[in-house]
Amino acid sequence: MPADEAQLWQLLHSLDDPNHLEFPANYNHQRARARFNQLVERLNRDFGCQCDVDREVQDASFHGRIDVPAAATATGERLVIVISNFGDLAVLAVENPGVWDDEEAAQVLHPDDTTRIRRALDDLGYTLIPEGPLWKRYDGPGDTLAPDDTWWTRYFDYL
Repeated sequence: MPADEAQLWQLLHSLDDPNHLEFPANYNHQRARARFNQLVERLNRDFGCQCDVDREVQDASFHGRIDVPAAATATGERLVIVISNFGDLAVLAVENPGVWDDEEAAQVLHPDDTTRIRRALDDLGYTLIPEGPLWKRYDGPGDTLAPDDTWWTRYFDYL
């Protein structure tokens, strides 16, 4: 995770390419899918469950979504991991993206769940970033996104 908000913004801007909205120029779908599947297997094992997985993502800036069922978590809520097509970025949300701000999510998340997810992401080379800043209005280069789109749309949503 970037050490501070300035580093996060530097990272988000450095990955932004207005000529490649759905995935970066050097994107390898087979490699991304293999690693995503490894993450799914790891979370299934670590949480002792079968996670709900969305692998059928098209026309989007993210690769897939993994939902860990509430019954399998110490938090007692569904945990959602969304993987971007850009920069190996990942977001962890409680219930659903946009439901809790980062501070509230940190209070609700059980430390055991956080540790399991962070380790899995780290071990597979993903970069977990906070969700909150992503809801700010997109101010990247070009005019390829709608004026009211956010950084969430840029890296974690359908386009």
